[in-house]
Amino acid sequence: MDEQNKIAKREGVCPSKKGKLDLDSLRAQINEANDKAGPEYWRSLEELAGSPAFQEVLHREFPKGASEWVDSVSRRGFLKVMGASMALAGMTGCVRLPLEPIVPYVRQPEDVIPGRPMFYATAMTLGGYASPLLVESHLGRPTKIEGNDQHPASLGGTDIFAQASILSMYDPDRSQSVVSMGDQQSWQAFLNALHGPLTAQKALQGAGIRILTPTISSPTLADQLRSFLKIYPQAKWHVYEPINRDNVLEGAKLAFGEPVETRYDFEKADVIVSLDADFLYAGFPGNVRYIRDFAKRRNPDGKMNRLYVIESTPTTTGAKADHRWPMQAADLESFAYGLATLLEVRTDATGAGGEAELMKFTKALIADLAEHRGACVVIAGDHQPAAVHALAHAMNAKLGNVGKTVFYADPVDANPINQTESLKELSAEIDLGKVDLLVILDGNPAYEAPADLDFARVLKGNKVPLRVHLGLYQNETAELCQWHINQAHELEAWGDARAYDGTVSIVQPLIAPLYGGKSALEFVALLSGQTDATGYDLVRGYWQKQHNSADFEQFWRKSLHDGWIEGTAYAPKAVAANTAKFEIPSPGNDPKTIELNIRRDPTIYDGQFSNNGWLQELPKPMTKLTWDNAVLIGPKMAERLQIKTEDVVELELNGKKVTGPVWIQAGHPDNSVTVTLGYGRTRAGRVGTAQGFDAYALRTTAAPWGATGLQIRKTGETYKLASTQGYQSMDTPDGGHRPLVRETTLEEYRKEPDFAKEEEPAPGLTLYKPYPYKEEDYAWGMAIDLNSCVGCNNCMLACQSENNIAVVGKEQTVIGRHMHWIRVDAYYQGDRDNPKAFFQPVPCMQCENAPCEVVCPVGATNHSSEGLNDMVYNRCVGTRYCSNNCPYKVRRFNFLLFQDWETPQYKMMRNPDVSVRSRGVMEKCTYCVQRINERRIDAEREDRKINDSNHEDELKTACQQSCPAGAIVFGNINDPNSKVSKLKAQSRNYSLLGELNTRPRTTYLAEVRNPNPELKT
Repeated sequence: MDEQNKIAKREGVCPSKKGKLDLDSLRAQINEANDKAGPEYWRSLEELAGSPAFQEVLHREFPKGASEWVDSVSRRGFLKVMGASMALAGMTGCVRLPLEPIVPYVRQPEDVIPGRPMFYATAMTLGGYASPLLVESHLGRPTKIEGNDQHPASLGGTDIFAQASILSMYDPDRSQSVVSMGDQQSWQAFLNALHGPLTAQKALQGAGIRILTPTISSPTLADQLRSFLKIYPQAKWHVYEPINRDNVLEGAKLAFGEPVETRYDFEKADVIVSLDADFLYAGFPGNVRYIRDFAKRRNPDGKMNRLYVIESTPTTTGAKADHRWPMQAADLESFAYGLATLLEVRTDATGAGGEAELMKFTKALIADLAEHRGACVVIAGDHQPAAVHALAHAMNAKLGNVGKTVFYADPVDANPINQTESLKELSAEIDLGKVDLLVILDGNPAYEAPADLDFARVLKGNKVPLRVHLGLYQNETAELCQWHINQAHELEAWGDARAYDGTVSIVQPLIAPLYGGKSALEFVALLSGQTDATGYDLVRGYWQKQHNSADFEQFWRKSLHDGWIEGTAYAPKAVAANTAKFEIPSPGNDPKTIELNIRRDPTIYDGQFSNNGWLQELPKPMTKLTWDNAVLIGPKMAERLQIKTEDVVELELNGKKVTGPVWIQAGHPDNSVTVTLGYGRTRAGRVGTAQGFDAYALRTTAAPWGATGLQIRKTGETYKLASTQGYQSMDTPDGGHRPLVRETTLEEYRKEPDFAKEEEPAPGLTLYKPYPYKEEDYAWGMAIDLNSCVGCNNCMLACQSENNIAVVGKEQTVIGRHMHWIRVDAYYQGDRDNPKAFFQPVPCMQCENAPCEVVCPVGATNHSSEGLNDMVYNRCVGTRYCSNNCPYKVRRFNFLLFQDWETPQYKMMRNPDVSVRSRGVMEKCTYCVQRINERRIDAEREDRKINDSNHEDELKTACQQSCPAGAIVFGNINDPNSKVSKLKAQSRNYSLLGELNTRPRTTYLAEVRNPNPELKT
C-alpha cells in the first residue's frame, strides 16, 4: 500500500480528494441546503455541502497544480542536462519522429483501396456469451470495433469490453511464445513433451486427465471436447470462471427441475422489477439488446414503462429507476418471499414485513404488477441466491408473463454445471493425487479461485506431473504450470459462439496471430491427435456436418458475410414452476451486523482486463473512480464509524483480511460494504500489476458474492484515489439555481411539456453578423436523449478508439489531465442516502458563438461553414486560453507526451484518418469530422446528399454508432426530415447553459421519470 501511495504526497486538487470530508459539518450544510427552494443536483458530497474546496476547483479551469512541472528534475536542471534549444523545441509541442521507410505494393490486391477501410463480421465472448461485432480494417490492420446492426442480439450496439478488445489484441504485454519453466520453447518441443503423457493415458482411458475451461458456448469447441472425452472416457471436463451464473442455474433447477436460459423482452414490459439485477450494464448477458429495448419504452410521448429497483449496491440500473430501494443483500430473499406471498404464489411464508415505508413501497409495487399482468417482468441478479431466482420464475408465471415478456430456452452454456462445485471437485482430486495431466484453457484459477480452495497452493504442490496453461498472458496461473502456450486473440482466430438468445455467431480473424498463438480450437484438436488442424477447417468442418446439403458453400458464405447463422436461435420451451420445493427463508440480517458484497468490477470485470489501459482509465459509472477499486460504504455508516473518503481500512471476514481505501458512495445501503474483483494482480502486465487490492481473498465457495459478520477497522493510513467526479464542473451564471440536468415526472410533463425550455437570448442578439448557416447544404448538430442514456460509458471508449486518444495513467488523472473527449457526468438529487441519479454525456457543444475561438491568439480553433468548431493542431501553441474560456469544460490539453510513439503494435492500432496529437496541443471532440468527410466524398461521387432517403444513417459519429440505447443522434439540422431535426423540435429539447448565448449545436432532451402515483413523496 505504501508503494502505491507515493503520489499521495502531492497536494490534493479535487474536492473529492483535497482534504477530508467533515461529516458533521457536511450534514449541517446539507440540512441547510435542503431548506432552499427547488431541487438541487450535485455530483459529489462536497458539492452538495458547498465546500470551499469544491468552489475553488469549480472556478479554476485546471485543478491547482495541473500546470506544474512535476518531474523530480527541476526546470533549470532539465535545461542544463538537455540543452536549451532542445528543451524549448519540446515545450512548443514539436516532437521529431524517427524516419521510417515506406514500401509500396508490388502488386496491389484487387479488393483493397488504400484509404478505404473494409469491415468484417465477427464476435467476441464474455462469460461464454457472444457479442456480435463489425470490425473496421485498414489494409489488414483492425482499428475499430462496431456492433453488428443486422444481428438480433445487438442491433448495432456494443459494450465497453467489446470496444476495448482492440487494445487488448495489440497489447505488447501479451504472451508471445511457448514457455516452459520460464524458458522460451518451440511449439514442436511442447508437442514432444505432451506426446508421452497422452500415450500413457490411453491405457488408462484418460483417468488422470482433467481439462479446466471457462464457460463455453462454442458449438465447435464443445463438440471437440465431447469427442476428446470419447477418446479418453475417464477424463473429466471441469468448468470455472469467477463471474459465473451458478445461482441462476440452481434457481432454474429449483423452479423447473432443469437448467434453462431465461430471456426477457423489455420492449413489451410496462412494469419491471429488478431484484438486484444490473441488467442495463456491460457484463449482464444480453445487456446490449436489453438496453435498446428498455430505452424504446422510455419515451414520455408514448407508452412509458416503469422501473422498480431493489439493490444492494448503487448501479446504473438503479440510477435509471423510477423507484429505487437500497437494501442489504441478505434481506433481499425475505423481501422476494414477501412479494411472492402478496402475489399469492404458493409458499408457506408470511407477507412482507418491516418498516412502514417499505410496506407502502411493497404494496404499491404489487398493485402495479397485478395491474399489468402479462406485460411486466421480475428479474433477479446473478449474485442473488437460487431461491430468489426460483421465486422470480414463480412470480413471472403467476403474473402471466411467460411467453409474453419472459421466455425460457435451452442453456447457452454447452456444459451447464455448477462451476464452483466443479472447481472444488478438481481441487480435491488434485490433492488426492488423481490428476496426472491438467490442461487449463484460457483461465486464471490461481488468482480467481475462492480463497478457501487456495488453488495456487494446490498447483504449487507438484501433485500434478504435467500442468499446461493456454492463455493470452503469462499470468499467475501460467507461472505455476510447467508449460504455457500463448493464445491467439479472438480477433486473430477462427471460432464460433452463441449469443444470449442462442444465435450462433461466426468468429473470423481480422489479422494473422501477431505472435503465432494458438486458438482453443486448435489446442483441443492437438489433444485429440489433430496436430495440423487449422481453426478455419475445424469450424467449417463442424458446420458442414450440421448443414450437409448441396448449398453448403452458399450457406457458409452468407454466414461469414452476416456474421451469424440464421435459424440457430434457441426456440422457447414450455416449463412449469414448482413452488412446493421452496423453503421459508431464515430471518433477515441483523441490522447492526455489517454485510460484505463482492461484485464484478464495472470496468475490468473479473481481472481479465486488468492490463487494458482504456478500461483502467475509464471512470466507473457511479463513483467515477479510475485505476483502483475501493471499499464502498454509505454516508450514514461512514459518519457512525468516523471514516472519511480515502481512509485505508482493514476488512476481516472469517479470518481473512484485506486492506483498501474507502469511498463514501451516496445511495449505498447502511451497514453494508461493497468491494469489486479484478484488482491486486501480481502478473497482469505493466498496466495492471499492483493496481488496487485483491478482493478475491475474502471470497469463499460457500459465499462467493458476500456474507455477513464483516469487521472493519481504520488503519490510520490514507490512499489517494483517482476519481474524475469532481473535475470539469460547470458553473451556472445564476450561482447554481438553474440545473444543468432538467427532469420532471410524467404527470408534470403532460401538464407542462415545455418545462425544459429556459429563457434564452434571441437568435439575433450578437455584436457580430450571424453566419447564414441555413443557406449551407449541411449544418451538423447532435441531440442527446437523457431519458434513454443509461450511463454505460460506452460512448467514451468508442470515441477514444476512433480518435486515437491517449491513456495518461493514474498520476496524471489525479491532477486532472485525463484526455477523454466526451465525459458522462453523474448527478444526484435529493437524500444522500437514497438520491435520484442522472447521467449526462458531455462532448464539445460545437457552439455557433464559440467562446473558445475569440480568445485563441493564433487562430488554432475556428469555425467551419457547416458549424463545426475545428482545431488546427499545427497552429496550437498551448496557451490554453480556449479551454479557460469554455464554459462546458470539454477541451483537453497534452501537458506531456502522452502518446506512445515507440511501440510498433500501437502504431498498427491507430486510426489512420485521425491525427495523433503531441505534447503542447489542445484537443477536443470534432463530431468525427473524418467520418463526415468520408461520407461527403461518397455522396459527391454519387451526386447526392449525405444521409439522403436511400442512405439513411450512413453517417454516424463513433459515440452514436456504439450507443446501445440510441440516446445519441447526429445529423444535418438543415434537413427538417432528419432524425436530429425532429428531436430538436421536441418540447423536451434544451441547450446546456443556453443563457450564455453560445448557441450550442449539441442539445439535450430532458429526462422524464414515471413514478407510481401511490408513492409520491
